[in-house]
Order: sequence, then C-alpha cells, then structure tokens
Amino acid sequence: MGCPIDNLSFDGTLRRIEDAIQKRTPIRHCAINAAKIVKIQRDRELWEAVVSSDVISPDGQSIVWASRFLKKPLPERVAGIDLMQKLLKLASEKGYKVFLLGAKEEIICELKGKLNKKYPHLNLVGCRNGYFSPNEEEGLIREINEKKPDILFVGMSSPKKEYWLGKYQSALKVLFCMGVGGSFDVLAGKTKRAPGWMQRVGLEWFFRFLQEPTRMWKRYLVTNTLFLFYLFKEKFIGMSGARTDHQKVSGQLFR
Repeated sequence: MGCPIDNLSFDGTLRRIEDAIQKRTPIRHCAINAAKIVKIQRDRELWEAVVSSDVISPDGQSIVWASRFLKKPLPERVAGIDLMQKLLKLASEKGYKVFLLGAKEEIICELKGKLNKKYPHLNLVGCRNGYFSPNEEEGLIREINEKKPDILFVGMSSPKKEYWLGKYQSALKVLFCMGVGGSFDVLAGKTKRAPGWMQRVGLEWFFRFLQEPTRMWKRYLVTNTLFLFYLFKEKFIGMSGARTDHQKVSGQLFR
C-alpha cells in the first residue's frame, strides 16, 4: 500500500539496531500500523518521513495479516513498545546513553523514576517533555546534542513524531532515534496496555477503544474501513511499495 517494510523478525530488528549503534552508524526507526498506512495515502510529508527511515517495522498485527493476504508475508509483528523495552535493557547492559523526549512533564518525571528503578545501570542522560514551540526547537536540538545520547526515544503522537524526526534527523547527533508514540504513558503507568491474548489476536486497538470510546470510535471506524479498502485495492488492482522504487510509489499515491 505504498509503504516499504523491512522483512525482519523482532530479534532481527533488534540485531540490526544494535549493529548500527556498535558501528556508530546513525539510523532512524519507524513503526507502521493501519492508521499510518491510511494517512500516508494522502499525506506526502508523512509518506516521505516514513519511507526515508532506515528501519521500518510492522507495529500493528493488521500489517502482518495484510502482508500474508498480499502474498508478501512478514515474519511477525515488531511492536514499538516491546522494541523500546528491549533497547532500554540493552542500553543498561551495554552502557548506551539514552535521552527521552515527549509526553507531559509529570509523565516524563514518573517514567524517569520507574526506569531508574527497573534499570539501575541505565545511563539516562536527558529527559524533556514534548511541549515546545517551533522557536524552541533549535535550543532543543542543541540540548540533545550536548548530552550525546546513543539512543533517542520520542514519545509524541503520530504524525507529529514522524514529521519531527524526518525534519531533524540530520541535525541530531544521535546513533539511533525512534518514535514510540504513547509508550511513555504506558511505561509510566498512566494508561494500561492490552492483555497478551488481545495483542496476539490483533485486538490491541479494541482495548484502547474500550478505554476511550467517545474519542476513539470514529477514528477506528474510519481508519479500519479505509485500511481494508486500500488492502483490497492493492490485492485486486495493484499498488506495491518497494524501497528501491520510491518515485513509482509516490506517483501512484499522490498523482
């Protein structure tokens, strides 16, 4: 559906990231779900931010199912929050420096405390809430670079985090950066994550809907319907995304 996705398992994704950090090769990760697939169909800036990422993973189970339906099977889901937690553990073991950017001030403070308790050897070099004006961005970039983190987690909502990382990756002196959406809220204990069985059967979105039905019902109704529309369109009409043919995909999406 116009989006290249790396054919990597969870462990393969983790190894690729660790290898880049060890080789001091800066890379950016992007997680894809049904909602993001729908948004990139009409949002060129978001599409460009996504496809220019160095590692693109299927965050939603619906993406894995869609890949199988299209006869281009991906090995498994690579959930962003799970990847973040594995990287935090790895950073604690290897001494990698970590910077957290995003969420409200009280959330970032709570998260910092919980991470320091869970990973006592974690080198958390900086924390900053995600509420800043465009005029503050230059100073923010400078603040991050002064801390020289190996890993930057950006806990902003989509598509803000994709726009921001796409715009500033080249200015950031960070080996690995990754947008993690609402993971800060979950790890800080503000919101709950779906039980394991709901994650396995692709109902994590429904669990979120049950927590905020008034706000989320329309979003999921529209998004899921459009996702199915684009999926069947590719299956029976044809529209494929390849990392080596961005111009062709762009023409199909935005003509």
